[in-house]
Amino acid sequence: MSENMRTLGMIGGTSWHSTVEYYKLINQGVGEMIGTQENPPLILHSINIALMREQDKEKINRTYLEISRKLQQAGAEALIICANTPHMVYEFVQPQIEIPILHIADAIGEKAREYGITQLGLLGNKPTMIGDFIPSYLQNKYQIQTLIPEGYSIDRSHYYVSKELTQGVFSPEAKSFYKDQIIGLQKRGAEGIILGCTELPILLSQEDSEIPLIETTQLHAKAAIDFILSE
Repeated sequence: MSENMRTLGMIGGTSWHSTVEYYKLINQGVGEMIGTQENPPLILHSINIALMREQDKEKINRTYLEISRKLQQAGAEALIICANTPHMVYEFVQPQIEIPILHIADAIGEKAREYGITQLGLLGNKPTMIGDFIPSYLQNKYQIQTLIPEGYSIDRSHYYVSKELTQGVFSPEAKSFYKDQIIGLQKRGAEGIILGCTELPILLSQEDSEIPLIETTQLHAKAAIDFILSE
């Protein structure tokens, strides 16, 4: 019965395309476990993606803290941030709320551990790749080293994420670019690749890589499903 499911708060909007994917995956996953006659209790707050584009870290932190507290007050028993980059707020927000944030790097780390991988390439937008919020978490908790693209490729990846993928555009040029990045990271020692933009698994599939692609969206949604159904 639904009374046994735990209520999850979702912070989405960055982008709404990825939020829809999270919502779909969580509902489908719970349905597969308990039957489609029920669906999980979810509280969704969708922010304006313009907040992230401003790149004002203090404003982003304050906004996510305010939203997290509202979701907690509304009855959420845990939170999931439905994208990679906003996990930059984790260290600021988590100590100031009473419910857990299901960190995306835990989903990555657990999967890498299954593969026996200790070195991962990371693809995404510029803040995700050059920021420390995923690499440091993986290093400290899972002893996993993270590699990122070199030189102009960082800005090029940011362009494709911000100007195409998060706006629902999935071009052949973007796919070709990311396939080249995977090859380059593999040559530098990456044993697997983190698809660190929620839209990247829509653009790429495992067929596009000789090494494992770690789809953060799917794995993060699975962590949400596990929480919802846990006692």
